[in-house]
Amino acid sequence: MFKGPKSLIRRLPGGIARLKRSLRVQLVSLVVLTLAGAICVNLYLSFRSAAAAAQLVTDRTLLASARVIAEAVHVDDSGSVQVEIPPAALEMFDTGFGDQVFYRVTTPWGNLLSGYPDLPSPPVALKGQDLIFHDQSIRALMLEHPVVGLAGDGTIAVTVGVTHGSQYAIRRQLWLSDFANELALVLLAGLVTIIGLQRGLSPILRLRDAVRQRGRDRLDPFPPSMVQTELQPLVHALNEHMESVQNQMAAQRRFVANAAHQLRTPLALIATQAAVAAREVDIRQRDEALQALQKSTRQVTRLAGQLLALSRAEPGNFRPRRDNIDLAALTRSVLEDVAEEALKRSIDLGFDNNGPVNVTGDATMLGELVVNLVDNALRYTPAGGAVTATVKSLRDMAILTVEDTGPGIPEGERTQVFERFYRVIGTQTEGSGLGLAIVREVVDSAGGTIELGDGKDGGLLVLVTLPLGP
Repeated sequence: MFKGPKSLIRRLPGGIARLKRSLRVQLVSLVVLTLAGAICVNLYLSFRSAAAAAQLVTDRTLLASARVIAEAVHVDDSGSVQVEIPPAALEMFDTGFGDQVFYRVTTPWGNLLSGYPDLPSPPVALKGQDLIFHDQSIRALMLEHPVVGLAGDGTIAVTVGVTHGSQYAIRRQLWLSDFANELALVLLAGLVTIIGLQRGLSPILRLRDAVRQRGRDRLDPFPPSMVQTELQPLVHALNEHMESVQNQMAAQRRFVANAAHQLRTPLALIATQAAVAAREVDIRQRDEALQALQKSTRQVTRLAGQLLALSRAEPGNFRPRRDNIDLAALTRSVLEDVAEEALKRSIDLGFDNNGPVNVTGDATMLGELVVNLVDNALRYTPAGGAVTATVKSLRDMAILTVEDTGPGIPEGERTQVFERFYRVIGTQTEGSGLGLAIVREVVDSAGGTIELGDGKDGGLLVLVTLPLGP
């Protein structure tokens, strides 16, 4: 279907933009423009060289013509100076460019022997000079030549001038010859560059085709040797990215499998408890079954909430917010929410701070961080124990510590506990194994650090540092 002029005009800017982004166009343009600049300078110098060469040829011809005329000057028997202009002296300028030749021969005492009386002479002998004669630009040269028979070996002056037709023609031919050579060089360089680019880009095109031909599940690395040495860092970076994606996919699969496993058991238990409650006719036993059902439902709800919090904390899932939060006030609020539970278990819940401590981040996720730290401490602290949270600022960092009097975490397992669904061996306390994983994700996204240590009374000490806000 024929596209109208307006359609072509609308498409033209996009086509130009694509050409500007083309590596071939950029490199060929760079090479050709660089050569063109160098050739322009070279052509200017070539023009000057051609002009000098043409001028030199003209001067040599003028000198030869003047010598021929001077050789024709003689003194006759009566002592008079005579000259008969040889035709060869003028015919040597007949090069087919329509040049006019002017000459003048004068005696030592200034008498005109032959030629144009008003023809000007250059001030310096044997040196050509551009002059104006009869409104024409000419090239003239003067020769002083001794004549045998003149008193005191006197010299005659022979001036020969010629218009610039032949000189300019020689200059033009020399320059055009150089121009043709330079143009051929540019075209050859452009062709060689295009061929070189085609050969040089072929490994990249092969890499592109190899990437396109792979299935979605193929993430094995590409051999760096398939491209040139300069492009191998690109292949290494691509391989590293695919390895990162592969690890992320594997972690996601493990996460889904673990989540399904963690949800399957409480959901099956809920279904069993609901069935038991439905069959019971004894009110007391039915109430016990319903209470167990409520407890299991709370566990599932807690697990689902932690899964959602972990998904939100993962990088790239949500656009990070930049809220200004008082970490001390946030921690106090969380402690107030769990105070009733701590009181039921006779756990001493303490809080220490030295005033407002402002940080910048996602308020919801920072809340999840504090909630999970306090919840973990309460879960693993036996009745009659203590949980103490501290918030303070030191230089440009906010410091949050949560210390408990529970069993702590063995030093050899303090790295693994940040993995999802990891539970310390021998732990009897109910939990999903997601709390510290959520904390780690939130701390990393906020640009902070987290460390595990021993509490003063043998429990666990969690130390979180976050950058201070404005």
